[in-house]
Amino acid sequence: MRVFVTGGTGTIGSAVVAELLGNGHSVLALARSQDSARAVEAAGAEVLRGGLADLDVLRTGAATSDGVIQLAFGREHSGSADALARAVTEETAALAALGEELVGSGRSIVTASGTPWVTGRTATEADPVATDGPVGGRGRAANALLDLATRGVRSTVVRIPRTCHHQGRGGFAGLLTDEARRSGVAGYPGDGTQRWPAVHALDAAVLFRLALESAPAGTTWHAVAEEGDAVRDIATVVGRRLGLPVEAVPAERFGPFGAIFAMDQPASGAHTHEALGWQPTHPGLLQDLENIEP
Repeated sequence: MRVFVTGGTGTIGSAVVAELLGNGHSVLALARSQDSARAVEAAGAEVLRGGLADLDVLRTGAATSDGVIQLAFGREHSGSADALARAVTEETAALAALGEELVGSGRSIVTASGTPWVTGRTATEADPVATDGPVGGRGRAANALLDLATRGVRSTVVRIPRTCHHQGRGGFAGLLTDEARRSGVAGYPGDGTQRWPAVHALDAAVLFRLALESAPAGTTWHAVAEEGDAVRDIATVVGRRLGLPVEAVPAERFGPFGAIFAMDQPASGAHTHEALGWQPTHPGLLQDLENIEP
């Protein structure tokens, strides 16, 4: 299968490109910069130059491929609420353009969303994703893509946990580490008992491939390897690796994600494991964070 991949040089995307190529697929990957293009070529994929805002380029990539995996998201989204909103708007337009290009084709498109949070219990694949709040637009865009299943598109959504990690980097734990480096404190919001689900990027990549190859149209899956590590435990490893004190800090320190950081949001991937035969094999989050460089 020839697969068009956006975001193919990010933490998840680079793992997805390698997973696809290693399993007999060819890859056409979007590359916004020359550095990204070189990385795509070095991985063994074909380059399509352009960014997520270049909707005609996206349509070309989708039209010339057998399937699409959309993973790109604005790089500077964590800096402010306005930047996050712009990134969500850009992603929404991109998904709409890609989906419309595939209408009536029976071809597959897979996109990423986030695992939901449910008060008082562990979230499952059957729970709706949030459609309000700072990332509610991403949920609405994912739902719109799933609706294309009624228009001849094999659309699926893979929900990614709050931390998708590789070599100690990525996701909410990565943002927590970045803030620790800036502030000199390995901080956590609230009392630190709130839990974040996690998955290794190499395991998530396998699930994206499985969804592309075989998931039924209009379905949602959870790339959850660990249902929830306590944020204080995450911060403790970060602090030890960086030689910094570990303590509670105001949620506002984490910008537009502060309120989400403070939530208890465990999630399960049990249905995904059973239905698609997906079995994570790579190190868990706390073990992987031992790779943080001091």
